[in-house]
Amino acid sequence: MRVGYVVNTYPRPSQTFIRREILALEAQGIPVARFAMRRDGDPVTSVEDRAEQDQTRYVLDSGAARLALALAGAVLRHPSALRAALRAGKWGGPGRGRLRQLIYLAEAAILARQCRDEHLTHLHAHFGTNSTDVVRYVRLLDGPGYSFTTHGPEEFDAPQALSLGDKLREARFAVAVSAFGRSQLSRWAPFDRWDRLKVVHCGIDPAAFPDPLPLPPGPSPDHPLRLVCVGRFAEQKGQMLLIEAMARTTAPVHLTLVGDGPLAPALRAAIADAGLTDRVALPGWADEAGVRAALAQAHAMVLPSFAEGLPVALMEAMAAARPAIATIIAGIPELMVDGQTGWLVPAGDAEALARALDRAATTDPEQLRQMGLAARARALSRHDIHAEAAKLAALFRAHQQD
Repeated sequence: MRVGYVVNTYPRPSQTFIRREILALEAQGIPVARFAMRRDGDPVTSVEDRAEQDQTRYVLDSGAARLALALAGAVLRHPSALRAALRAGKWGGPGRGRLRQLIYLAEAAILARQCRDEHLTHLHAHFGTNSTDVVRYVRLLDGPGYSFTTHGPEEFDAPQALSLGDKLREARFAVAVSAFGRSQLSRWAPFDRWDRLKVVHCGIDPAAFPDPLPLPPGPSPDHPLRLVCVGRFAEQKGQMLLIEAMARTTAPVHLTLVGDGPLAPALRAAIADAGLTDRVALPGWADEAGVRAALAQAHAMVLPSFAEGLPVALMEAMAAARPAIATIIAGIPELMVDGQTGWLVPAGDAEALARALDRAATTDPEQLRQMGLAARARALSRHDIHAEAAKLAALFRAHQQD
């Protein structure tokens, strides 16, 4: 068995979980060929990602002329694939119309040829968006069967525009990263395909999280609760609500927002308007080492998200023995246990979030440490990359002849 992994843009700093999954599969004896449609526009900085980039084949590197020829050949030999692409384009929203679907079909024609050349027996896409469009069209071009992993919330926000039902019906199997995610796939899959909907968590490497560093001093009147929030500055992550909650706290709390994104200017303005410039730090984007350094300086992680799949940043913080304050959405309550590994709050409720921040800030340091250790044990037991990759490998083997 030889598997091809397909991602739209790879590698990227936010996709370390894909890299870990691939390496863990290879450690279990499954060769993995890496494919991406395009290269990341930002420079690849980490040694690990440069190694992945060197092994990745980029479909769009083929050039426009070769893509056009591949599309013409695909249309002539496989009119059913053309009909599927046009149908998907009919239901697609902005950026997913018929022209875009024809581009995906051309990419699939290039990829199908590479599959034949390399004798690939299965394709697996990450994200149920355009990467899964491409592997679906590869199958319709007489290429290998496919599976895909959905993360959310994108797939669940626009299932019809993404032709999610068609993808689920035609896939050998589909993976969700949480039970909540599987429930959302069940809404769009025929009942007789529910047994093909599987849960495989994103994984973390326990070896990357040795004995945790001690918590910083406090929290106490002299040492404020130190929180870190890691994530892209975008509406769904809820950082603007977190600023509102910070302004309502009564206990001493300091927040570090690690990340960057389109909301960065608005966040800076909101922090200034709330008079929080001395209590909220914005160091910018950080790599894996930078995130771990920020966690080492924090008492707890805070994630005020409005929409998620199951945040890798949360499981990594818990593996580093940091309790969390997070919202009761998507897969988060499956990982966290309220009152044991941190605190769960309703999404969108600034007052409830502020109360949770105050509660964490007045928690006895030893109790906070014990909560962190409970969080670590839960994350490592549920998200060991080697155990999760073994589940995925078993699925590849069981379904390779479907």
